[in-house]
Amino acid sequence: MTDILISPEELATTLDDPRLRLLDASVELAAPEFDGDYRVTSGHAGWLAGHIRGARHADLLVDLAATGATFSFALPDAEQALDALQALGIEDGSQIVIYDGSDGFWAARLWWMLRSLGLDARVLDGGLRAWIAAGYPLERGDLPAARRGALSTPAEYRDGYWVDRRHVENVVAGAAAGTLVCALSAALFDGSAITRYARRGHIPGSRNLPARTLFDDDGRYRRGAALDQALAGLRQAEPPLLLYCGGGISAAALALALTLAGETRVAIYDGSLQEWAAEPALPLTTGAAPA
Repeated sequence: MTDILISPEELATTLDDPRLRLLDASVELAAPEFDGDYRVTSGHAGWLAGHIRGARHADLLVDLAATGATFSFALPDAEQALDALQALGIEDGSQIVIYDGSDGFWAARLWWMLRSLGLDARVLDGGLRAWIAAGYPLERGDLPAARRGALSTPAEYRDGYWVDRRHVENVVAGAAAGTLVCALSAALFDGSAITRYARRGHIPGSRNLPARTLFDDDGRYRRGAALDQALAGLRQAEPPLLLYCGGGISAAALALALTLAGETRVAIYDGSLQEWAAEPALPLTTGAAPA
């Protein structure tokens, strides 16, 4: 099986491959200054300011999202997703590589979406930071419109990749199997840090595995024994592992790491805390996870 991750060096050798479809999935999400301070903007301006040659901006806020949902980055209808991907020039046989300017979190989200549609893609390990650190150049400005691609994949999401709020409610109530795993930092999990969401804390019964602990100091995914050690706390958890964070982004980075480690019993709660915390009737709890 082709490695999910691709190094800057390998990507550099494939930039002229006519099958390559390079996508920049960056989004700008500001750090909150007070509880409920949620400010998100497109990463398009950053893409214009500097991107890898041939990369097109994949819009996770509008084109590849259900904009009518009550939370950002909501999973779009499968037909909408495929339409947006074809507009980016993706077609049968395309070699898709995704990156972003934030260590790969946004890229992981798009990678998981494509995976759930049955489309293979790879993620640039370390993202744009690794590309620049390796000494490779960036280009600026817009690109000519892509030639529309044609995809024959069915317009439907495969089972087992996503769960909704009702399913999570059933898990909390003990009416459905699975282990909830929050991919946010320990401080956000225990409620001691300012949150951009409506309320502090985590969904009752959750484990906590911060997605950032899965990366090394260079922003690349841990591999081998280091990755196994980071994921050790989930090895005996009741499957499936139901991952969430604030908006399904950090959760996607955790899903990618689990996939690297060979775990297949993984799904993402799409609405995550942006949806859950906004509903006062749904329970949240604070404090550290049980030892």
